[in-house]
Amino acid sequence: MKAGVAFTGVPSKEELKNAPGIPSRERLEKGPVAVVECFQVIPCNPCMSACPFGAISMKEFPSLPHLDGEKCIGCGLCIPACPGLAIFVIDKTCSHSEALISFPYEFLPIPEVGMEVDAVNRNGEVVTRGKVVRIKNDRRNDHTVVVTISVPKEWADEVRFISMKSIKG
Repeated sequence: MKAGVAFTGVPSKEELKNAPGIPSRERLEKGPVAVVECFQVIPCNPCMSACPFGAISMKEFPSLPHLDGEKCIGCGLCIPACPGLAIFVIDKTCSHSEALISFPYEFLPIPEVGMEVDAVNRNGEVVTRGKVVRIKNDRRNDHTVVVTISVPKEWADEVRFISMKSIKG
C-alpha cells in the first residue's frame, strides 16, 4: 500500500522526518515551537508574513516553508494565517507529564475551556484524551479559531486535532 500525502493525504513518517517545517527533537524540548506540516508546493506564503520573528522562510517562491526553530518562540501567529490549516504549536515544557498542542479550528460549535475531548492523530483516529485549556478567536484571521489542548506528553508528536463527536456531546 502506498503511503504519504500524495496517496492518502496524510504525511508518512519519512515525509515528516524530512520536512523543512518540522523542528528538531532538541528544539521541541526547549519550549513552545511551531510545527509546519506543509507538504505541497503551492504559491502561498501567509505564514512568512505572519511571523514577526522571521522564523518561517522559503528558499524560493513557491517552495515548502522552512522553520528556523531557533528564531521561533511559539507565539502561534502563524496558525490562523495558514489557509491550509497545516501549522501547529507544540509545548512540551508546560509540565512534567503534559504537553500543549495548539491548532486551527474552523468548525461549530467551538469547544469551551475546561472541556474534556478526544484527541486525534493525523488519520483522525482517537489516540488519547485531552482538555481544552485556551481558545483564541482573532477576527482578523478570517475567523480561524486557535484551540489549545493539554494531552499526555507522550502523544505530543501525534495529536493534531480533536474529535467533533466529543464537542457535540
